[in-house]
Amino acid sequence: MKPINPPSGINRRLMLSSLALLPALSGLSRPIPAAAQTSTEGGPLPSWNDGAAKRAILTFVRATTDPSNPGFVRPEDRIAAFDQDGTLWVEHPMYTQVVYCLERVPAVVEKQPELRDVEPFKTVLSGDREAMARLPMADLERILAATLTGMSVEEFTTEVQRWLAAARDPRWKRPYTELAYQPMLEVLRHLRDNGYRTYIVTGGGQDFVRVYAQQVYGIPPEQVVGTAGGTKFGYDTDGKPFLTKEPKLLLNNNDAGKPEGIHLMIGRRPNAAFGNSVGDREMLEWVGAGDGVRLKMLVLHDDATREYAYGPAQGLPDSKVGTFSPGLYDEAGKDGWTVISMKNDWKRIFAFE
Repeated sequence: MKPINPPSGINRRLMLSSLALLPALSGLSRPIPAAAQTSTEGGPLPSWNDGAAKRAILTFVRATTDPSNPGFVRPEDRIAAFDQDGTLWVEHPMYTQVVYCLERVPAVVEKQPELRDVEPFKTVLSGDREAMARLPMADLERILAATLTGMSVEEFTTEVQRWLAAARDPRWKRPYTELAYQPMLEVLRHLRDNGYRTYIVTGGGQDFVRVYAQQVYGIPPEQVVGTAGGTKFGYDTDGKPFLTKEPKLLLNNNDAGKPEGIHLMIGRRPNAAFGNSVGDREMLEWVGAGDGVRLKMLVLHDDATREYAYGPAQGLPDSKVGTFSPGLYDEAGKDGWTVISMKNDWKRIFAFE
């Protein structure tokens, strides 16, 4: 594989997250399979404290699934959209996909030894976190292009599966796939039990999330809408057809790209939307503009003890990763969106607690 020129317009959300605290490259360890746990003990949302957020979910489901209710939604129209990073699983101190890209650099250099002394690969190989944090945007784009493209879709899937099985989050020392929020897994389960199709609508890479969405969230790959790159059809030396991942951006599924991506990939306006940052604003606005009963929810990370605390809404620390601005908080209050307090609304955060 030859060095790949970075695609123009590559997802800046992934780029900016690379400027956050850079964890050390993790070593390999014994693979541990992860599975979404969705206990129904104690009612449909057992990991939620009684409060406005839990009531909003239960009230929405009752209103839209009761044929005698004016807010009834036909089963074929029941759709719920969920952001992933920071909404369904941990996104701090950086997005999981960016960690993957940084940790894939040694493998890329092994196949292309000429890159060993070339920036930005040289800096990443050094393990110097401060130096990596100072890398300019163009260098970060080269890293993503080199680690996310230039291979067949099957090769990419295999590499991601192998990495997810071995990688461990530096704080919890667990596979990233075990860091899904148990209360949100219960919401997914409750909605599906009541005829809703659940979609992931993420600014992260569509192909990356599709690798584990079924395993972690019970969401099939065709119900993942994310930032999408191009592919190119070709034949191998034996004449077998395959697709190669190309450094070409097709959809930047963040900010206004989220409702655009929903229309392109789903073709129906969701009845419910869940997010956690300014990148989800347009999605919630678009969902809320529809007719009938609507559910719009934002997860506020305000629990530094059990997870992380960042905003800067409500006086929380500022963050480039998963920014929840005061303006977004004010809009939620004005337009009737429900803000979920991780600290106050969730009895537990992870299934392993």
